[in-house]
Amino acid sequence: MIEGDAHDPPTDAIVTQVLAASPSARPIVLAEEFTEPAAFSLLRLGAKGLITYAEASQRLPIILGEVDAGGFWVPRALLSRFVDETWAAKAPRRPVERTSALTPREQEILDDLLQNLSNKEIASKRSISSRTAKFHVSNVLSKHGVKRRADLFLLCLQERGASQPT
Repeated sequence: MIEGDAHDPPTDAIVTQVLAASPSARPIVLAEEFTEPAAFSLLRLGAKGLITYAEASQRLPIILGEVDAGGFWVPRALLSRFVDETWAAKAPRRPVERTSALTPREQEILDDLLQNLSNKEIASKRSISSRTAKFHVSNVLSKHGVKRRADLFLLCLQERGASQPT
């Protein structure tokens, strides 16, 4: 867990150093508050959790369990704005890794998820039932080790960023 002022550029450097030393680390940044630019930068670098002191004092065991299980912990409103901004910038369309375990249909569903399509929209686009779309979405999430679409999006964005040369 990284504690400090999330507005300081050194926090970005610490997250980068942690991940360079241990690529499988799941950095969590603890701060008084997070501005959008600071939070977005930390998420793009690979932070798995952004926690305020107030939240940590009440829910730290839950947060650590969620992040340890492969999820992310980011305030909902902040995550929503991050996802909207990133989708608007047409960021990830396909993760760099972990696609070999997907069937061709699941890869299509993944592409649809990264375009922010709902199950109903996926079903219509792929000429399948909503129930079948839901089944495929569940499989894609499971194979990526996440529970939510937002977690999948963050995972794919971070994998994409990690594979690009700096």
